[in-house]
Amino acid sequence: MATETAEVGDKGSAVDQVVDALRRLMRERNLGLGDALPSEIELAAMFNSSRNTVREAIRILKAYGIVESRQKVGAVITDRRQQALMEQFSFALDISAESFLDIQGFRRLIEVNLSDLLFEHIDDAGIARLETINDAMKLAPDLSDAAAFDFKFHATLVGLAGNQTVSQVYGILQPLLQRLMEAGKRSRAAVDNAYDDHRDIIAALKQRDRIAYAYHMNRHLNAGLQFIQPSKEPRQI
Repeated sequence: MATETAEVGDKGSAVDQVVDALRRLMRERNLGLGDALPSEIELAAMFNSSRNTVREAIRILKAYGIVESRQKVGAVITDRRQQALMEQFSFALDISAESFLDIQGFRRLIEVNLSDLLFEHIDDAGIARLETINDAMKLAPDLSDAAAFDFKFHATLVGLAGNQTVSQVYGILQPLLQRLMEAGKRSRAAVDNAYDDHRDIIAALKQRDRIAYAYHMNRHLNAGLQFIQPSKEPRQI
């Protein structure tokens, strides 16, 4: 049986060539989500390259969300491209008052306007999940953990509305939204205030009170603005 080899192009750096060869290999073998790539040793032999070059090429694919490492399996095909892009965007984003208002405005379009679906789908078990997450946020040992629980609270709330597409979009935005939440959790008092806001939102859900829900959600989404520094440059229109 002949040993399988793959051509590596002449242009670009050695790492770029291996990245291109890996992409061709995925297409030629029709590899899909969850399929494992050959080992680094096998790939190095196939591409007539060093293991270090192969390892760097795989690292690039990981950064783009195309593969991920799994214990005892190695590099596996995944599809985190949208999330990887959002992670890069959130890292570069300057959290200013203007960007805060833009992002919270987007959240308001989703979270406030989901009230009808929430009241239709939410049950006692869903309410209990929100209360458990909110309690965990209040007891979180540090502010970054509190921000993670804050995101989990809102992501769970969106999920309880029963619209899978909206829930998936919200999940894709996690790196950006969680960074925003971290910016709004600069003190333990801010966490306590968020906890109280969440309790008011939960109370409105229990009572199926649309006006109270919209009021408390709007107030909560605006609360973190006091911790955001205004931009030094005028906003471009």
